Amino acid sequence: MAIREVSIRDFRSYREFAIGFAPGMTAILGDNGNGKSNLLEAIGYFSTLKSFRGAPTEALIRRGEEVAILRAVLDDDGREVLIEAEVNRSGSPRVLVNRQRLVRARDLLGVCSTTIFSPDDLAIAKGSPALRRDLVDDLLVAVHPKNDAACAEVAKILRQRNALLKQCGGRLNAEAAVTLDVWDQRLVEVGERLGGLRTRILGQLEPLVNDCYVQVADNPSPVRLSYESVWRPEGLASWLERERANDVRRGVSTVGPHRDDLSMSIGDLPARTHASQGEQRSLVLALRLASHQLVKQATGLSPILLLDDVFSELDDHRAAALLETLPECQTVLTSATGLPPGTRADLVVRLEDSSLTGTVPA
Repeated sequence: MAIREVSIRDFRSYREFAIGFAPGMTAILGDNGNGKSNLLEAIGYFSTLKSFRGAPTEALIRRGEEVAILRAVLDDDGREVLIEAEVNRSGSPRVLVNRQRLVRARDLLGVCSTTIFSPDDLAIAKGSPALRRDLVDDLLVAVHPKNDAACAEVAKILRQRNALLKQCGGRLNAEAAVTLDVWDQRLVEVGERLGGLRTRILGQLEPLVNDCYVQVADNPSPVRLSYESVWRPEGLASWLERERANDVRRGVSTVGPHRDDLSMSIGDLPARTHASQGEQRSLVLALRLASHQLVKQATGLSPILLLDDVFSELDDHRAAALLETLPECQTVLTSATGLPPGTRADLVVRLEDSSLTGTVPA
């Protein structure tokens, strides 16, 4: 799978723009603020229908416009695949694949899969548990799109359960208790399944992360990944019963898969609190590379690799190590400072002003 060309209209800072890509490495160079990350964000959108930078939908549409249009042509082993997306300020995006309406967003993963490195990825190591849960769940779906059903169902159940708890106003009557029993039963069924999926995929990911960390870190030490969940040893049903009074009082679900975390350690010390920033960055790079490998092993397809100005955050040694570790796949990278020593790009594109209409052929 490789992306041949992308055209966008009224997306982020772009009025109208089209660009072609090399089958190997395409380097997109330009000053900060010229739209390099916006362009990678558009490519990433074709695989997930969301921003890899965590931006809301309305932020993706050019100011003053109501709709953004994205179009990509991909080469799937000699077969041309066309993806067209209409991003609306209100409502869900409208997506066509080869002129056929896409029913579910997860179906795009079988069409266009990406692995993204970004300077913001450091937050995975040192930020909130939600970022690490998202990383694990995104990997679950990339490895097997049907896993999206468990993630979506847990989120739906929690919305309903939280709405009920809020309506209770701190007091649970008989009717509300019966309804809460129903939501608890459903949360136990789907939450236990999601917890099991997360635990298993981390077991598969850990040895790959260790191999990658050896290649990108200055002084590599063993890396351990573990699923941190207070409820799994006893089971979710027991914990929901135990915390029911607290949930009613607070009006929110205080225990479940939405409160779990991915614990990461380097040399038996917690990476979030004890690792240096260089070690944390190497760990996140290893996580991304290992995830890329796991997706390829599971699906037989190599995701498109997107590198968003990651070299600016690395010294020459780590940049060289990353280059040596990159998988053999189509790569699109951006840089405001030029390419690090040893980088050989098949196509170099220089962006001057992304707000202008333009076309950059491969």
